[in-house]
Amino acid sequence: MRLREAKGSQLVDGGIIGGPAWKPKETRLYLSGQHAHEITACFTNGPLETKIIGDEIGKASALKMCYAAYSKGTTALLAAILATADSLGVRNELYQQWNMDDEGFSERANQRTTRVTAKAWRFEGEMNEIAETFHAVGLPAEFHRAAAEIYRRLSDFKDADEAPALEDLLQALVIRKHNRPR
Repeated sequence: MRLREAKGSQLVDGGIIGGPAWKPKETRLYLSGQHAHEITACFTNGPLETKIIGDEIGKASALKMCYAAYSKGTTALLAAILATADSLGVRNELYQQWNMDDEGFSERANQRTTRVTAKAWRFEGEMNEIAETFHAVGLPAEFHRAAAEIYRRLSDFKDADEAPALEDLLQALVIRKHNRPR
């Protein structure tokens, strides 16, 4: 970093949270670094919101990693839970229990799981980055490595025009003996 500063470069760290910035208040660009305020001016007229979260390079990326660890990591966990429950023949009972705890949760879980399949191929790498982030601060990395594997198994749905049937998604996740999908 000192070499870049000596040559006149100025660093700003950024992390985008949200989908494509078509509408205001849906996508945020978090920035950190001493020169972050200079970048915010580039986005004042568009729907992408910016927020400076500090002078330290890396804070914006850290926020992105932590947010995606939850949002995309939880979706991978839901997919794995559904595939396991389906394989063990208790998916309907799981739905009943979830809905007793939180009305409509089973439908939200299904939608959340099927909605990501077209982008799952991108999430594999991000889960590995999150695993490295967790490892770097002394936390176990294995959960997000497993989430990366879940997304890898969904990569055949890349760029699908519509979400696959839940049953197709669950079958893609489960590898039967002899490493053959069922």
